[in-house]
Amino acid sequence: MTPKILVVLTSAATNPSNGQEVGWYLPELAHPWDVLKSKVDFVVASPKGGVAPISTKSVELFASDPVSSKFFAEQKALWEDTVKLSDVLDRVDEFDAIYYPGGHGPMFDLYSDLESISLIQKFALAKKPIGAVCHGPAAFLNVTLPSGEPLIASAAVTGFSDEEEDALGATAAMPFSLEQELQRLSGGGYGKADEKFGEKIFVSQVKELGGALVTGQNPASGKAVGEALGVALGL
Repeated sequence: MTPKILVVLTSAATNPSNGQEVGWYLPELAHPWDVLKSKVDFVVASPKGGVAPISTKSVELFASDPVSSKFFAEQKALWEDTVKLSDVLDRVDEFDAIYYPGGHGPMFDLYSDLESISLIQKFALAKKPIGAVCHGPAAFLNVTLPSGEPLIASAAVTGFSDEEEDALGATAAMPFSLEQELQRLSGGGYGKADEKFGEKIFVSQVKELGGALVTGQNPASGKAVGEALGVALGL
């Protein structure tokens, strides 16, 4: 039977503080999909269902990336008709892993979305691989284990760095520092690439439960996250 990955995209199209576009980031879904498409089935969900807003800036910036451009041209159905999170909450048994692409959108909805939080908890309890890249790990920040500890307690994790946020000129527009929150909640387990925007992933485990926890730092890390999820699934 073909493994199935649940991808969760943001429904946040704009930053409520300044009206700037946010959404999800093209290569952070395109590259994992490209790595895994021949081996797994994908189901894409979002808090609101329907169209999950893509960052048009990511489409422009990665127009010369053949994987991203081909994915954008041919796979729009994946993000233009997403399932509502509420419709998959009781379907965890159908899936083998869950994955959160980034873009700034998750900083404004997924970090506090109660249905997303519940879904991640269910995947953790089932010891199924959990993955995220760039700003995607924001979805983990309010997820707790049965003990009450954070999902990422004592884990090695990464995500978009303060240095990278500064380089985009986006720090002041963010509701919190993802790097600092990941560092705090993991108990000092945050790490990053030596160079900003360099590839970096960590494959760790969920404390107490033992399922794989895969995190990537930035868009350049998407392919490696996809490969690591494949390994975690035994592919």
